[in-house]
Amino acid sequence: MPKYYFHIRDGQDLAHDPEGAEFETLEAARKEAANSARELLAQRLLRGDVIDGQAFELTTEDGDIADIVRFKDVMRLE
Repeated sequence: MPKYYFHIRDGQDLAHDPEGAEFETLEAARKEAANSARELLAQRLLRGDVIDGQAFELTTEDGDIADIVRFKDVMRLE
């Protein structure tokens, strides 16, 4: 099963995920990233932090970026 790392990009800063997690598909990793982004957004909103530009960079074990999940894209605004 492939392993994906959920690095958090915030502007020029990149917080590395040292452990990663195994998922059957990239789509399953994307769903988990979206759920995690919602949780992080909720925490940031409660603290009054600025929410702009944060994203998960999902990378493979080789370090290749498989996908980018932007936090603001997982919010429902309707």
